[in-house]
Order: sequence, then C-alpha cells, then structure tokens
Amino acid sequence: MSSLSTTPPPSVSPDGRAGTLPRTGGRSSERRGDRVFRGLSLGAGLSLLGIIVAIAVFLVVQAVPALRDNTASFLTDTVWDPNAASPAFGIVALAFGTVLSSLLALAMALPVALGVALFISHYAPRRLAGPLGYVVDLLAAVPSVVYGLWGIFFLNDKVIDTSAFLAEHVGWFPLFGADGIYGRSVFLASIVLAIMILPIIASLSREVFLQVPTSQQEAALALGATRWEMIRTAVLPFGKPGVIGATMLGLGRALGETIAVAIVLSPAFVVSLDILTPNSGNTIAANIALGFAEASSTGRGALIASGLVLFAITLVVNVLARAIIHRRREFTA
Repeated sequence: MSSLSTTPPPSVSPDGRAGTLPRTGGRSSERRGDRVFRGLSLGAGLSLLGIIVAIAVFLVVQAVPALRDNTASFLTDTVWDPNAASPAFGIVALAFGTVLSSLLALAMALPVALGVALFISHYAPRRLAGPLGYVVDLLAAVPSVVYGLWGIFFLNDKVIDTSAFLAEHVGWFPLFGADGIYGRSVFLASIVLAIMILPIIASLSREVFLQVPTSQQEAALALGATRWEMIRTAVLPFGKPGVIGATMLGLGRALGETIAVAIVLSPAFVVSLDILTPNSGNTIAANIALGFAEASSTGRGALIASGLVLFAITLVVNVLARAIIHRRREFTA
C-alpha cells in the first residue's frame, strides 16, 4: 500500500496549463500600499481643512483691532471711511454689490455656457468639437486685467447704448430704472464677469456631459426620443451634480474677482438695485484692491474684515451647493 503524497496539487491556469498556486505575499504589500494611500489622502484632507481654519483665524485676528476702533455698525452701515480720525465703516453696501454683480453674471453666463457645452458634446461634428473645446478652455486662461481693459475700452461704449435701450423699454423693472446717465456701472461689471466665468462653467459641464453612459443615450433614442428629448431625459439628469459644481465654481470666481471689476466699475458705497447708472455699487474684492495701498493700519484692518465677510460668503455658497446635491438621493448613491 503506497504512502500518501504531501505535495500540494498543481493549480490550473486560465489557459488550461498546470501551474503552481499564486503566492500570497503580494497581498500584504497591496494592503500596505492601500494604507499608505489612505494615510496620504487623509493627511491631504486634514491639511486642507487646517489651511482653511488658519486663513479664518488670520483674518479674525487682523480684523478685530479695526472692528474695535470702528464708530459705525460694521454689518448695517453703508459708510466706508476707515482712514479717518474716527474710523467708520460698514460692509452692507460692499456685500450687496458683490452678491448682486455675481448673481447677474451667473444669470447671463449659465445659459450660454450650458448651450456651448451641449453643442460641443452632442451636436457639433467631431472635427469642430475638438478645436472649439480648446478655444473655450483657452478663454479661461486669459488674465483678468485683459478682460478689464477690454471691458473699459471696448465694451463700455456698447453697454451705454444697451443701457439706454433697457431703461427706455423696461425701465419699470427695478434693475433698469436709471436716470439717463450710463457707463461704468454694475451692469458693465456683470457682463465682464459673465464672460470670465463662462469658459469655466462650459468646460466642466462639457466634460460631465461626455461622461454620460452611451447605453442611456442609446436607450432613449431607441424608444423614439429626439436628440433634445434624449438630452433632457438622459444627459441633463446625469450631469446635474456636475453642472451644479461647475456653476458654484464660476460663482466663486465671480465673487472673488478683483482687477477686472476694479477697472470697469465706478465705485460707490450705496445699496441700490439700479445696475445701469455709474456710482451705483462696489464689490469687496475691488474695494480691497483699490484701497489697500493707501490704507492706514486701521484701514488695512477694515479691508481684512471685509475679506473675512467675503470668505464667509464663499463658504456659504459652497455649503449650499453641497446641500442642493445631497437633497437628491440619486446624486449620492
């Protein structure tokens, strides 16, 4: 009676040939690599949060002395004179102008950006879609000062005629109730901002639309849907989270834009819905750029305090964007 062999049976490879069992030594190295990657990712996330907290702490520390010397209400007054013997400054006019110009820019840029993204991704021939996508991407690389100079020397004259037309025909609407003087206004700044954020929204939305599964699009077409119906039922619902993210990124760019707005806007510290008249508003970022060089110590503290408000507005915008996405379960599945 023969003795039993203790030799392990050979394994069979996918092609049918006999071989040896795979070694398990690689699993520990893979697990080690996963742990290293997880640690690096966690460290990067915590570092980002630490940087945000450090920025907030810096702004608060630098702003507190100026806020103590302020003789006006920082949150409700429209006056801005932090360099006076009795400093008086309020943020409400700057915050209002910042939000108003950014929302107007977003309202003008978003429909055009979505149209450009859908045209490149689903309508344009491939020979045209590639070069057109490159051109749109290049628009995002144009410096802000170039947009500002183009706005003040070229677009300003065109906006005067447009402003007169709007005031004459839709002057009953609060935004267009001007008094007949047009030029460097919030309207001009909003148009420049819209052109600046358009390539950002269009580029990101285009990439999201290109990631829509082909099976979903073909299924909609197979059921008899037209191209637009396919886009409305398959492409837009799939790309909605990405479009929201691109929109918030463009809005953040508009909220923080400095040089272009400082060039084209005639600043004034007032709260007004009239966007066609010069001296009808200002933004936080433009005010910081124009006033920092000549500011006193209290004036610099006041500008830093206004930067803290802009920082808070940006955080609120991003939190709202995340809340909108998480309201729909299919976006987070």
